[in-house]
Amino acid sequence: MAVSLEQNLPMDTRNLSLAHNRITAVPPGYLTCYMELRVLDLRNNSLVELPPGLFLHTKRLAHLDLSYNNLSHVPADMFQEAHGLVHIDLSHNPWLRRVHPQAFQGLVQLRDLDLSYGGLAFLSLEALEGLPGLVTLQIGGNPWVCGCTMEPLLKWLRNRIQRCTADSQLAECRGPPEVEGAPLFSLTEESFKACHLTLTLDDYLFIAFVGFVVSIASVVTNFLLGITANCCHRWSKASEEEEI
Repeated sequence: MAVSLEQNLPMDTRNLSLAHNRITAVPPGYLTCYMELRVLDLRNNSLVELPPGLFLHTKRLAHLDLSYNNLSHVPADMFQEAHGLVHIDLSHNPWLRRVHPQAFQGLVQLRDLDLSYGGLAFLSLEALEGLPGLVTLQIGGNPWVCGCTMEPLLKWLRNRIQRCTADSQLAECRGPPEVEGAPLFSLTEESFKACHLTLTLDDYLFIAFVGFVVSIASVVTNFLLGITANCCHRWSKASEEEEI
């Protein structure tokens, strides 16, 4: 059974925890009166999406936890006007398939972003390029699809990781203290453990065509070999008869 949200909270509420309930939806404008809100904890619920403009009036919101929900995508206006966000946790949303390229636009203060253990096969580089203050990025545990579309993101991440010093076997790499703003990333072998290669319809057609060509070539080759062997046999037999 779904749980209804409390409507009579003090207007100066700074820390609001709604975790571990069966919340399936947040009413539009629910946070309008809570302008002092700093922390919002919505983890471990059944949220599929958030209403547009939910954070329009929570300009001081710094920590947002949406982990362990059923979010399917992160739209462009999800964090609209929430420019004070420092930490966003979207981990463990197994149906999370898409992050809009402008989902985090304007979040210049964002330092920690957790997108781990979702259903992401692809992540646009544009979604991360507008985050100059990003220090921690966690994206492990997603079913990444390797391919040309991921190359820009991988190149960007490799450049960021090069500023870190870490053992290649570790899940994290920490920047040296003398490098200001050195990022912490969980992008290593562990992050792309489930990375796999997918084939398109064109790939399957090409494979089928190559198989067909190889089969025809094999049949033709066997036919020519058979004719050659038969001719050699007849020539040999004719030679023997002439000698007799």
